Amino acid sequence: MARLEVTTTYLEMLSVEQIVPAAPTDLTVMEAAVPCPEFQRFLYTAVGGSWYWLDRLRWTYKQWLDHISQDTVRIWVGYVQGAPAGYFELSQQSDESAKIEYFGLLPQFIGQGHGGYLLTQALKTAWELTSKRVWVHTNSIDGPHALKNYQARGLVIYDQQRAMFDLPKSPPGPWSGARRPKP
Repeated sequence: MARLEVTTTYLEMLSVEQIVPAAPTDLTVMEAAVPCPEFQRFLYTAVGGSWYWLDRLRWTYKQWLDHISQDTVRIWVGYVQGAPAGYFELSQQSDESAKIEYFGLLPQFIGQGHGGYLLTQALKTAWELTSKRVWVHTNSIDGPHALKNYQARGLVIYDQQRAMFDLPKSPPGPWSGARRPKP
């Protein structure tokens, strides 16, 4: 374990007109409308394994199923030539806002323009769930382009917080020894 200071940055968008769309790519986005814990866990580990996404790793099958079966949670997957390339999870919040809970690409699809296009689709879809506010948070141990992508699409920083965390010496990866993207 290593003790590390992590900066969490909170961003928001207060109007759909704030979206700055990215150019389309050959990414096809589809909603994962059928709750499938195996697929959702695959996406979570494949995308987040390089960036210390740890909070759901210990979830049981039932916890995954219960979470993704909620009416307030929706998941979309981006595909390139039939392969899952990334995903986003949206949730409707009790204050009537929409939150981008998780967003990202699998390592082999980073750096090809898909992130901007997938985020554009995430924002447009989030605005279908709210008329008040869309928000997200990222942190200093997420992908190196995450914050820049959020800002480039029109999200605005409204808060930053720093905290110390005990983290493994390296991200968990989707499995031991898996290929990790170069920062």
